[in-house]
Amino acid sequence: MMRPQMVIIMRNTLGAMALRSMLMDIAKGVEVVCYSSLEEFESAQHENVPHLFVSADVVFRSPGFFRELVRRTIVVTEGEAQSFVQSGFRTIDATASEQAVARQILSIHSAGHPAGHGAAAHVSGAGSREGVESALLSQREQDVLRLMVKGHINKEIAQLLNISLTTVIFHRNNISEKLQTRSIGRLTIYAVLNNIVSLSEI
Repeated sequence: MMRPQMVIIMRNTLGAMALRSMLMDIAKGVEVVCYSSLEEFESAQHENVPHLFVSADVVFRSPGFFRELVRRTIVVTEGEAQSFVQSGFRTIDATASEQAVARQILSIHSAGHPAGHGAAAHVSGAGSREGVESALLSQREQDVLRLMVKGHINKEIAQLLNISLTTVIFHRNNISEKLQTRSIGRLTIYAVLNNIVSLSEI
């Protein structure tokens, strides 16, 4: 049996790659495959696709196809999504900030997979959920990351943790190096899935 796949169907290649990166952080062990059209997706072999992330224009062109898959389809919109929501689709607003998109994905993920996909989410390294935080980030780095993803700027982090601005910048650089990303969306996903901050706090 093929391992589970999450599928992205979007003509916007850059948008698809950014979304793929976030999804791979969340669902370790699940392959994330991108297609530029429904026709390309239909011509490929699929046995186990729990979720499809599909741009609104693709859904508009083939409503009958996706109506059959409404429980598995997340529509990637650009702003207003009420018509999709009323039709039973879950949605992600691609025009939102990177962190807001990460928060939307995490909300959908936690609603459907409260225990996760069976593997810890960590951006760069190996290891299980237990000990991932301590293995990758020090306690002070976790403190800084928690405040970062809650929206605090460096000066505020320094004041809240009673450390210097230079020390905050040092910790931020260490966090980015250890997790191999400066993306606030990916850092948010890491922080939530590794219990550094709760989804309700961001």
